[in-house]
Amino acid sequence: MTEPSDSPRTLRRDIVFAFALALACYLAWLIRDVLVLLYVSALFAVVLSPVVRFTSRLRIRRWQPFKGSAAIFLLLLVAAGALTAFGFLALPPVISDLQGFAREMPTRLPVLVEKLKSIPLAQHLDTADLSSRLQDFVSQTATYLLFSLSNWAGRLFDFIMGIILTIYFILEGDQAYRWFLSFFPRERRERLDRTLQRAEIRMGKWLLGQGSLMLILGVASTIVYLSLHVRYAYALGVLTGLLNIIPVLGAAICIALALLVAAIDSWGRVLGIAIFYVVYLQVENSYLVPRIMRNRVGLPGLAILVALVLGSALGGILGAMVSVPTAVLVAVLLDEYLVHKDAA
Repeated sequence: MTEPSDSPRTLRRDIVFAFALALACYLAWLIRDVLVLLYVSALFAVVLSPVVRFTSRLRIRRWQPFKGSAAIFLLLLVAAGALTAFGFLALPPVISDLQGFAREMPTRLPVLVEKLKSIPLAQHLDTADLSSRLQDFVSQTATYLLFSLSNWAGRLFDFIMGIILTIYFILEGDQAYRWFLSFFPRERRERLDRTLQRAEIRMGKWLLGQGSLMLILGVASTIVYLSLHVRYAYALGVLTGLLNIIPVLGAAICIALALLVAAIDSWGRVLGIAIFYVVYLQVENSYLVPRIMRNRVGLPGLAILVALVLGSALGGILGAMVSVPTAVLVAVLLDEYLVHKDAA
């Protein structure tokens, strides 16, 4: 039996396709930072699109003041106002304490060393050597912060570019989405469209539920910090609410940071914050999460933890932030294309 006449052409085509795929993977690896920025911006645009649509539908009688790009401008204005309020209320105490610590460092350092020597296991410490080591550590930290300004400038540029890309994806996302679907055959295009639409709805519901949990925790923690007279109460309250967007890891960072700040002044405040978090975590896990997040994410706890670990390992804090929406997208695609369902 003779082979088909087009077998050499098919083999040549497969070889060319393999080399092209390898070249594309290599180029993608070289520009991986840009691709990650594009993906994160597109994902935030998908998650924030329901908020923009809701804002654009607001009416004052028959007048729609925030229609179109005005809704995005309103959200940016609200975000800028929140950052300004945060800067005026939360940052001045932190900056003042840091300046005071820098001024009093030469006089407080010997007292700190003497307190360390009072510890039984540290009686044989060399005071002069320990003092010089601490001074070297402070100077090295200052040098590191000075040389890392360029790195922070790069991060700031990426942040600004991410905001700009997110705005463009919200404004022109439909055109980019249709262009993406055009690469697929017509018989598969409608199925993929329906699947991605379901993923968008679930990600929007996740944002609504997560935003509610962030607001509740931020307000409750700020009230507790103010009542206990904890330092930097406003800053800690805002950070507690914002970091709650990262499942598990965000709450752990908030608890550790609040306990560390409270330990500066009083162990009674540490105990009060610990009691608050124990009570709040019980209320959140048994009452808030089942009622707010029920049927919104649709992911088991193990899947969320795995997504969090993978996201933080690949993209740090930003990867952890987008880990749950990415897991929702992957879950919807797997459920549509790989899970075999019964006819019933």
